[in-house]
Amino acid sequence: MSVNNKNKRILLISNSTLHGSGYLDHADAEIRSFLGHVKRVLFVPYALLDRDTYAATAQARFQKMGYELSPVHAASDPIQAVYETDAVFIGGGNTFRLLKALYDVDLLAAIRTRVESGMPYIGSSAGSNVAAPTIKTTNDMPIVEPPSFNALALVSFQINPHYLDPDPKSKHMGETREDRIIQFLEENDTPVVGLREGAMLRIENGETILRGSSGARIFRKGLEPVEIVPGTKLEL
Repeated sequence: MSVNNKNKRILLISNSTLHGSGYLDHADAEIRSFLGHVKRVLFVPYALLDRDTYAATAQARFQKMGYELSPVHAASDPIQAVYETDAVFIGGGNTFRLLKALYDVDLLAAIRTRVESGMPYIGSSAGSNVAAPTIKTTNDMPIVEPPSFNALALVSFQINPHYLDPDPKSKHMGETREDRIIQFLEENDTPVVGLREGAMLRIENGETILRGSSGARIFRKGLEPVEIVPGTKLEL
């Protein structure tokens, strides 16, 4: 399995809703540009408990952008639905619940195969987490136990969505997000991209470009974190 396949087209969004705007409003132009003339999008709502309501929200938003969206949980054969769609969008919620459901219905291999053959993949929050090799850098509580932390491995690096910088005025004495990512790198070698609210990664033609309205922070084992701004090409 190669994570450097140049056929891959992937859009990883840090958050579904940006403060002061509606669901996916901040990503509207990027999603339209990314999907282009694609017509059918398969939505994976497994990260939330109320899949029907979640799917209705996503359906309305994608219809507004001109795309036909259908939820995978309503398909009689979810694996076949993955092979018949033009694109996949995996929404946010709890990453552990999402990954467990993907294992339960055996969708990981099908999604990976389609993306490696060029099918566009959009992930938001938890949907971005599962595009990484593992979900070890999620912010979520393990409310359920998936068979493994291993995820889709569509990219060669880890994602930490909703990345928060330390607040120098805070009196909170617990670990910062940076502390926790550094702890991950004490035990693992995989680089981590901390995506701030409003940031997204667009992967096409073998290149990974930071897009959106905010920057990101890159963490590598044994090295100081690096700040990048929108428009930067990531070398990971």
